[in-house]
Amino acid sequence: MNKLQNPTRPIFPFTAIIGQEEMKLALILNVIDPKIGGVMIMGDRGTGKSTTIRAIADLLPEIEVVIDDLFNSHVSDYDLMSDTIKKKINQGIQVSTEFIKVPMIDLPLGATEDRLCGTIDIEKALSEGIKTFEPGLLAKSNRGILYVDEVNLLDDHLVDILLDASASGWNIVEREGISIRHPARFVLVGSGNPEEGELRPQLLDRFGMHAEIRTVKDPYLRVQIVEQRSDFDLDPYACMSKFQEEQENLKNNIILAQNKLSDVTIDYDLRVKISEICGALDVDGLRGDIVTNRAAKAFAAYNGNDEVTVNDVKKVIKLCLRHRLRKDPLDTVDSGSKVGQVVDNILGQDSLN
Repeated sequence: MNKLQNPTRPIFPFTAIIGQEEMKLALILNVIDPKIGGVMIMGDRGTGKSTTIRAIADLLPEIEVVIDDLFNSHVSDYDLMSDTIKKKINQGIQVSTEFIKVPMIDLPLGATEDRLCGTIDIEKALSEGIKTFEPGLLAKSNRGILYVDEVNLLDDHLVDILLDASASGWNIVEREGISIRHPARFVLVGSGNPEEGELRPQLLDRFGMHAEIRTVKDPYLRVQIVEQRSDFDLDPYACMSKFQEEQENLKNNIILAQNKLSDVTIDYDLRVKISEICGALDVDGLRGDIVTNRAAKAFAAYNGNDEVTVNDVKKVIKLCLRHRLRKDPLDTVDSGSKVGQVVDNILGQDSLN
């Protein structure tokens, strides 16, 4: 039997997605280094945002988790381990593990804070002295991807909670003096249509990267995209088989980049140039500098290089800075163009291609 035939719902292959290179690159870099801080994808309806995000989750290698643990705990990394599992490990208790697919969790627009963070059974805690925790979506998304479609329509309070958990890697639930915390390391991916409103600048700045996608105008490319989708709908397993080699190659490149990341260096002078660009663009705070450095390292690792080059920085810097600029309500110039002009002035105008 074809090994692609399985009871789970088939996912459109990531490598079969045509165009939208900005979005694909941002997602790949975030799975190589989740500390980049997630990605906000803004663009027209029907441009394949949800399809692409589900496809990258399906592409990723399986992860090893402790069996029957509520938080997908890692067996050896303390930062990705719940307090219960830490205690068992420290006491020398053997824990069993299994391999699962990387969690891909959708946050519905109507979700409550309890649904997101989890709940503590206060009655049982007070009467029996037992902390009973019902995990929320943050627990289930640990070591995975948390996807929020139409994040610009989500309640600001929930967006704050999401971004705090994403930045700290922990979720803390406190009720009536009882506190429970658990790891919540995930790649946060938000998407939305700018016609339905923008995120507040304070929240937008907390996303590591910002990808803009547009409807494809080229009629030949549009036909190719429609044919690709029709082929998948007609026989998904044949389509998946057709792209299996490309999928495996990309998966292997991501694994190699994850392993190589800690060894990648970035020259001091180039770091100064990055900060000079951020200063020239009047970017508030230092988050832009930090994310650009991280993303450039991830891109260098993805290309198998030990040191970040100027071209690596040029490739990622718009994604890292365009949403951090102060917006003039009367300014119609695309923020990416403004970043590009300053980058060319400071780093030179050598072609990336």
